[in-house]
Amino acid sequence: MTERGWGRRFEDPIRIGDRVLVTLLDAGEYIATLPNKEHAAPEWQAAMEALILVAEGGGPTMFARVGILRALNRHHAPEFNPKGKEPHWGRRKLKRDQ
Repeated sequence: MTERGWGRRFEDPIRIGDRVLVTLLDAGEYIATLPNKEHAAPEWQAAMEALILVAEGGGPTMFARVGILRALNRHHAPEFNPKGKEPHWGRRKLKRDQ
């Protein structure tokens, strides 16, 4: 049976500046100390929901970890490289075709 409770540890601790979130309780306390405007953001609401589901219902702690990391990085816009990988135009010539 899956272990339950707020004392469960993350597989990889979450580092936020000089603070380290090791358990689900640490993450819950961090979210509770956020300013109201940030706390009300949809990303933090989803992170809290995932945290509560994992702590009280069991399941992998990775779900809660992903929710918190997504909320922490919500202002980061991934850069898009339109060039991407250069295509190889033309087919490779085989010795038999020469």
